[in-house]
Amino acid sequence: MREERVNADAAAEPVGSYPHGRIYGDLFFLSGVGPREPGTKEIPGVTLDEDGKILDYDIEVQTRAVVKNIEAVLSTAGGSLKDVLDIQVFLTNMKSDFKKFNQVYGEYFKEIGPTRTTIEVGALPTPIAVEFKVIARSPKRVQDN
Repeated sequence: MREERVNADAAAEPVGSYPHGRIYGDLFFLSGVGPREPGTKEIPGVTLDEDGKILDYDIEVQTRAVVKNIEAVLSTAGGSLKDVLDIQVFLTNMKSDFKKFNQVYGEYFKEIGPTRTTIEVGALPTPIAVEFKVIARSPKRVQDN
């Protein structure tokens, strides 16, 4: 069975010692993906105080940035959003953010139709409001090797 680690220069680097994703057989498991800008520590759609605490954020901007990073990881391995099978979404404020998040999510995934679980969490590892955990089909380019 094919096994391969994937790292994408076009996506924000992981915040720990793990790859962006791992291909195992017919499946591609992505590590948690947040909205940070590739090549920087910048988080789009967030305003922080001088101590790094969140003052305000835009869940729509952050959701779009997460999808952009997911696209970069999938693309590096020869795939696309069309390969996504399942998504776990972590929101830090379900009550305030779910409706706007869900609208943006639908722009990208309504036609693709992956299964999804959305969970509220108390915090995420960096000052972000949303993170996705994705399982996709193993990109064809990798399967054919």
